[in-house]
Amino acid sequence: MFSYKDTHFGTSIARYEEELFKNRLLMKKILLSLSLILATVAITGCSQKAKWDHKQKQAMRENLRQYRDMIYLQDLTEPEFIIFTDSVTGNIEEVYPVYATFMQIPNVDDTIDMFVVTTIVEELDADAHNMRHIFPYRYLVSQGILPDKLTHEQQRQFYKCLAQKVNNNYSSTEQFFNAILADTTASSQIATFQSQCANELFNWVIEVDEVIIEQ
Repeated sequence: MFSYKDTHFGTSIARYEEELFKNRLLMKKILLSLSLILATVAITGCSQKAKWDHKQKQAMRENLRQYRDMIYLQDLTEPEFIIFTDSVTGNIEEVYPVYATFMQIPNVDDTIDMFVVTTIVEELDADAHNMRHIFPYRYLVSQGILPDKLTHEQQRQFYKCLAQKVNNNYSSTEQFFNAILADTTASSQIATFQSQCANELFNWVIEVDEVIIEQ
């Protein structure tokens, strides 16, 4: 039988072992936390290093020159086109932070096409007035679709109206723009939208001269 002194001594050992276990557990938690912190720092460091350098970005901007004659882009001024190529390059870099990896993916040209179209769609969604790059005002005037000498605000109203009609007839701006690229958009339908907006906003009606052919 244990005496009181023996029992007290055994209890002391048990408490000591319990404290030792707790300390070891705490140390493991500290080491695990430290490992996670170091891993996070390492990943962040790699992410920061995995960025395109100036030459790589410039190479992509030059590559995007081949799209200069594309619908919408052909109407941009040179400064606007440079801003556009910067946006496309930034969007690609965000998805593919390693330039060499991006350039080695299969069908890389098709991927660049996708980023170009996506960026155009984003600009159209951001501001309906950007529709003017697809249907320039001076061209619409020359076709008799719009009256001459509209103010800047009146032009904005027209393109906003046109964008609304497009949105009502297409599931998305991307579908509309891809239809234009594929030349599957009925020109008569777009012309109808344009005429409706011109009439609703400016009471402008396209007059068609009737030609009588004598037999």
